[in-house]
Amino acid sequence: MRPETGTGEGRRVWALAVALGVAGCGRAPTVTITAPTEGETVAAPVRVTLGVVDVELAPAAENRPGTAHHHLFLDVEVTPLDASIPAGATGITHLGKAQAEWQYDSLARGPHRLIAVLADPAHVPLKNARADTVNFVVGPWP
Repeated sequence: MRPETGTGEGRRVWALAVALGVAGCGRAPTVTITAPTEGETVAAPVRVTLGVVDVELAPAAENRPGTAHHHLFLDVEVTPLDASIPAGATGITHLGKAQAEWQYDSLARGPHRLIAVLADPAHVPLKNARADTVNFVVGPWP
């Protein structure tokens, strides 16, 4: 279960309670999808940009405590929040080099839902982190 709180413009942010977390962080680490925006109609390719607060982004391979990297869930549900996010699963994109941008080159026209989740170096969602969800449409363009 995820407690949801509105953040304006239809965007939803919810707290993720999981077993592992960010050491020494007084506030909840938060990821925000800055593009596309909620309800936006976009053309392919779709460029996703992400912002974070209260956590340092670092490549997963560095395996440094207190850091995180992004995982994107496109048109799929978030995996169990107390387990490692699987590699290679359909609809899940792992941004393990600490990227804050991603491009989907061939999304089908129509509605899509994107969820951004912060995970630790073991790919487990951060304790008490706030994820972000955006619904957008890939539209027909001349």
